[in-house]
Amino acid sequence: MLRGLFRTKSLDDILAVAGGPQFSLKRTLGAFNVTLLGIGAIIGAGIFATVGTAAAGDAQRPGAGPSLMLSFVITAVVCGFTALCYAEFASMVPISGSAYTYSYSTLGELVAWIIGWDLIIEYAVGNIAVAISWANYFRTLMGNLGVHIPAWLATDYRTALSLRAANPAGFAEQFGGAPHLFGYPIIFNLLALGIVALITVVLVWGIKESAEFNAGMVLIKIAVLLFFIGISLYYVSPKQMTANWHPFQPNGWHGTFTGAALVFFAYIGFDAVSTVAEECKNPARDLPIGIIASLIVCTVLYVVVGAVFAGLIPYSELVTKLTTEQAEPLTMALDRVAPAGTTWPSTIVAFGSVIAHTAVLLVFQLGQPRIFFSMARDGLLPSKFASVHPRFKTPHVTTILTGVFVGVFAAFASIDEVIDLTNIGTLFAFILVCAGIIVLRYKDPARVRPFRVPLGPWLFPVLGVVSCFFLMFYLPPASWWRFIGWLMLGFSIYLSYGYTRSAVGAKLGRPTRAPAPLKVAALGFLLVAIGLFTIPHDLGPTALVQAATDAAADRHERALYGLIIIVIGLVMGIAGASIGAPRDAGGAAANAG
Repeated sequence: MLRGLFRTKSLDDILAVAGGPQFSLKRTLGAFNVTLLGIGAIIGAGIFATVGTAAAGDAQRPGAGPSLMLSFVITAVVCGFTALCYAEFASMVPISGSAYTYSYSTLGELVAWIIGWDLIIEYAVGNIAVAISWANYFRTLMGNLGVHIPAWLATDYRTALSLRAANPAGFAEQFGGAPHLFGYPIIFNLLALGIVALITVVLVWGIKESAEFNAGMVLIKIAVLLFFIGISLYYVSPKQMTANWHPFQPNGWHGTFTGAALVFFAYIGFDAVSTVAEECKNPARDLPIGIIASLIVCTVLYVVVGAVFAGLIPYSELVTKLTTEQAEPLTMALDRVAPAGTTWPSTIVAFGSVIAHTAVLLVFQLGQPRIFFSMARDGLLPSKFASVHPRFKTPHVTTILTGVFVGVFAAFASIDEVIDLTNIGTLFAFILVCAGIIVLRYKDPARVRPFRVPLGPWLFPVLGVVSCFFLMFYLPPASWWRFIGWLMLGFSIYLSYGYTRSAVGAKLGRPTRAPAPLKVAALGFLLVAIGLFTIPHDLGPTALVQAATDAAADRHERALYGLIIIVIGLVMGIAGASIGAPRDAGGAAANAG
């Protein structure tokens, strides 16, 4: 079995399949549209929501303080290395699928499946968090405008239960008016579900209409960020701002690097541009321009906004703010420096935040269906996922499926349950893209590359791999456990379905249905995923083993049972894969002969 797992799909085959009339998409986008899509994906929840926590820190990580502006530069450099690699791939392989397609052509089918599954974290799971955050900002904006939206229509049930346990009086005040069903209060995030449904309709309607909708939102949110900078300088002099920049690194370089790992969420999205490759008029030119230009524009804005924000609130005061206040840091900062009773500046910024979140939802909801679309064309997902609407020429099946997935989870999930996966999953995707450039330069050196990563195939790609690993190091243990568990769940699905149905597998003579050993292996890796989701996620490997072996330790049973499930699953997975290996290797060899 293992022999076929790393079989690559040639770029010529990928381009030929994408060119088929039954799988073709409508080419309507130019370089300007692509750049605006990139800006639309990048500027969103990150700059409007995470900047406060990145500067002040929290119980798990130190804050960057005024060095937040340096954190933005560090993260921009890391993303810049990867952006160059994305630009070369996108110009050379103008196909929907982003990093998934690039990995298939360089690192093989198994890695392609892993990266395709991993990208669900960046796009779909990340968009759940964005939708929930959008609902919070929209409710706040409406409240400032005098329109009250009940909390029970803008909050998930488990968050409400946590509030009831911590503050019964606050729970009664916010959710006392909620209707009841069978004695239980009806609490769900209708706002998050509603915005996802609206975005889904727009995306099914057409890519050109989606791009025009996005362009309007991009111009608005750039104007709002410029307004924040201008009104801040009006209220606070540059001299006072620079005085508030001291101490510049209150927690040293550790705080600055931790801040860089956190604000990475503010840069996620420039790679989403590559998913519209098949809808560009001239992808070899438009994609590199869109990817690099959007990253440069956003970096300049981020550094200036970070510098102004750090100048409005002294670090010592910022760390005393409540977490709920930090959720809307820019409006909080304006409320602090504006004259008493003046709320219109923060209302304008809140409006910009709603627009920014909407644009991110649009671009990410646009990206995820196209990855599913590409995986289905390769046989790793059911062929229905590769359907194109006969009138609108959009991947309507996967667009609707993604909308249902994101909308339902956004209505009932807590933002804390989904946000941890996003940064680490995206960084992992970036690592594979950078590595793929090195592989393909040697594997297929003669292929035409309209854009090439400068200074050879090693310098910038290697710097991209190393810098992404560096940022991953500063992420908390919970991110790692959940990420590995997510990959194990995906591997289980691949062994039980994708492995036997892929187009590459058909050429290798694989069976059309998963044999018994593969089913055992798939079940085993499913158990590994369950075990990884069961263990306490805030514990590192050493602390986890100690908790499992010490009956008096806190969460002993959870750690013990989780580890037992993981071990049983690993044994089943490895045994099933090993038993199936000789049979598949022989079939592959016979087919090759």
